[in-house]
Amino acid sequence: MANVFSNIGAWVTERAPGMMPMYRAHMTEYYAPKNFNLWYYFGSLALLVLVSQIVTGIFLTMNYNPSAAGAFDSVQYIMRDVEWGWLIRYMHTTGASLFFVVVFLHMFRGIMYGSFKKPRELVWLLGMLIFLALMAEAFMGYVLPWGNMSFWGAKVIISLFGTIPYIGNSLVDWIMGDFLPGDATLNRFFALHVIALPLVLLLLVVLHIAALHEVGSNNPDGVEIKKGPKGNRWDALKPADGIPFHPYYTVKDLVGVGALLLIAAFIIFFAPTLGGWFLEPDNAIPANNLLTPAEIKPMWYFTPFYAIVRMIPSFLGSAVWGVLAMFGSIVVLFLFPWLDRTKVKSIRYRGTGYKVALGVWVLAFFGLGAVGAGVTAEVIPAWFGNVDVTTWENLFGRLMTLLYFGFFAFLWAYTHFGWEKTKPVPDRVTTHD
Repeated sequence: MANVFSNIGAWVTERAPGMMPMYRAHMTEYYAPKNFNLWYYFGSLALLVLVSQIVTGIFLTMNYNPSAAGAFDSVQYIMRDVEWGWLIRYMHTTGASLFFVVVFLHMFRGIMYGSFKKPRELVWLLGMLIFLALMAEAFMGYVLPWGNMSFWGAKVIISLFGTIPYIGNSLVDWIMGDFLPGDATLNRFFALHVIALPLVLLLLVVLHIAALHEVGSNNPDGVEIKKGPKGNRWDALKPADGIPFHPYYTVKDLVGVGALLLIAAFIIFFAPTLGGWFLEPDNAIPANNLLTPAEIKPMWYFTPFYAIVRMIPSFLGSAVWGVLAMFGSIVVLFLFPWLDRTKVKSIRYRGTGYKVALGVWVLAFFGLGAVGAGVTAEVIPAWFGNVDVTTWENLFGRLMTLLYFGFFAFLWAYTHFGWEKTKPVPDRVTTHD
């Protein structure tokens, strides 16, 4: 058997001599820091979920009808009559939410350990483009089941572009292809969701990984192992604090894969809607432009940004400021490499002010999510009794918005003017022999 694989390998190498060098450069001879921790699972898990979404999406596409008359019924057909259709759909809907979970955690790890700093600015920017493409992909996929919340969610989100002066209304009609979401909207969203955006995502992921492997991986200490001592048990010229990505980290990642699969399996088989967070009850009703849901809200992963739109009041007769603030809340993430001016990467050696500010920023993000999801509208009367819910919710939401954007202003001032008192950074990773 070994000879068979050896012969196949030799046959492939003879006809594609560049494949083995590429494999070695990105796997067996790519040296990653040997002090990775739990936070370094989420990049590989994001890749796993992406593959799962593509595979399950292909099977769903085989039975989906992208028309206003047939979309909802085709989803019900998948759930009831297609062999294992219910499982495939629940894998896809659960995978969508888990995708954002692992991506958010992956991004937060990069912020904690300074993975956006020199020389990894391009890696960060490509990662943020992946996040943007993922948001577009998720929104268009959310519309396709053509339930009542999908219809009204699409109408509300697309209508945000109508706040743009002069061109807003024409832009909304152009995006929807009609005066209301309908056949034209479904067809173009279906094409973008199934073909265009997955290709963009795959391209960006390849570029993201290639850029990362060009400069090398960061680590919890924020130490550049390429600048440290050379020589390890595999290669005298490679970093002493590095180990081959394969097999060491590929095997490590299998532990994370097992944990994620257990969580996903529990949700899929026992709580596929997760109390309305993964699948909303209003989407079990066919789209109806005469039946408005009691509360129109996006999926949980969009709620922090949706809350920002709601919290910014109209000014000078225009509601465009809320839309600009929403887009600004995403664009400002691109600017991390230039807002954070300190040379120290890892939170382990950052000043107390930075640690507190980062914690407040995370709480503000969760707070905005609670506002956008309507949680605060339920909690406020339960906790405080007969009060003006709208007033208190707006007060809380605007405070969270101020804290969200205030973090970036503080970060720039705190690091630009040298107010941060950092700890000494070790010359080597802290787990070296």
